Amino acid sequence: MAGDQEGVPTILRGLIMLEQVARAQRPISATEITEQMNLPKPSVNRILSQLEEEGFLQREPVKKRYLPGPRSSEFVLSIMSNDALGAPRHSILQELSDEIGETCNCTMLDGSQTVYFDRVEANWPFRIQLPIGSRLPLHCTASGKLFLAYMETRKRQRLITATSLKRYTERSITAPELLNVELEKIKLDGVGIDNEEFMDGMVAVSVPVFNRDNEICFTLAVHAPKIRKSLDELRQYLPSLRKAAASMASSYCGKDQVE
Repeated sequence: MAGDQEGVPTILRGLIMLEQVARAQRPISATEITEQMNLPKPSVNRILSQLEEEGFLQREPVKKRYLPGPRSSEFVLSIMSNDALGAPRHSILQELSDEIGETCNCTMLDGSQTVYFDRVEANWPFRIQLPIGSRLPLHCTASGKLFLAYMETRKRQRLITATSLKRYTERSITAPELLNVELEKIKLDGVGIDNEEFMDGMVAVSVPVFNRDNEICFTLAVHAPKIRKSLDELRQYLPSLRKAAASMASSYCGKDQVE
């Protein structure tokens, strides 16, 4: 609960409202926000309208509940990819890439896509160019499937139903029932896989970076051309990926590192 916000500066109230909308993990009404903030309804509505006008919030077409807006997504990406803030994480990513000899990256969930916010390129002539800020589908990427696997079931089903499961390669899973079977296996294993499902000839594995509530903060992944490393060969590096993920969780997600 946000508690009594009387006497709190307006700019801070706006930030707290943004935080509430983001934490809700679902569309949230102005009434709910008003109850949590313990402020007069006109004050809450005024701040919400300003945040919506500036693109930090957006509203559902029918029920008019609030969701994070596109400017909030851009803001989060800017924070997550900030060089000064991300220096320790990037150092871990660099060490991991050096050990495996392949490109490693971190992604976060943004609606029906994943977004790259940190990345270390392998020093190979043949590599996949996916720079920071690249947005990829969920159903056919290692990190995307990992996010789906750990989602609350009803939310996952709504997302799968509302999203076109495009066929990117012959291996892309485009049937919702088959995708759900795959996602249950991924959750049980704790490892996302992309077996040439997004790009022909490219394989990838990913592991979650958890916060103290055991929710995914972001993912850590490695991908490679199959001609250089097979999926089974990438899986051999899972202990290193999990160790790196634990270090990142300790530094960025408030989770105690477990040896």
